[in-house]
Amino acid sequence: METFEVKRGLAKKLATEGGLAGLAGKHFDNVDGSGDAFTGSHGIMTNINAEYNSMGKLVVDVHQERPDFDDPDAMEVAMDSRRRWSAFLDEATGYSAKQRGDKAKEFAKKASKAKSGISQARKLMEMSTNLSDEVKAEAESMIEEIQTALDAGDNTKAAGRAEKLGKLLG
Repeated sequence: METFEVKRGLAKKLATEGGLAGLAGKHFDNVDGSGDAFTGSHGIMTNINAEYNSMGKLVVDVHQERPDFDDPDAMEVAMDSRRRWSAFLDEATGYSAKQRGDKAKEFAKKASKAKSGISQARKLMEMSTNLSDEVKAEAESMIEEIQTALDAGDNTKAAGRAEKLGKLLG
């Protein structure tokens, strides 16, 4: 399963044009669904499940068959599947392949920053002798919020809370 950032407002725009399912119908076969979710298939992609989640991200799960690399026809089907998949992602996210990669790196960087913030805060609280119990309790509460945001996949919120945590203890 993969999650992709989506340009702001794109999901609403697509909703007026048949939604994600309508877009999928332009690229894949056997599309079933409506609005912001669908299942389908095409070529080597035997099962495609996709939806816009509550945070406005595109969540996809794709099962693929391995093509017969010695069969030119099978390779053509595989290349066509790849082209269609890439074109679908371009339209469904509003970003090019390079931009999607950059967004994924940014997403991972925010998660790393939040996890590092938690680690640093715990270490500081462990070593510090002059932090009040109130500040420690507030820090623990913020750590829980950060972890909840990370678990929900909201790395932007987690990184922001980690920054505030650093200021509280700094």
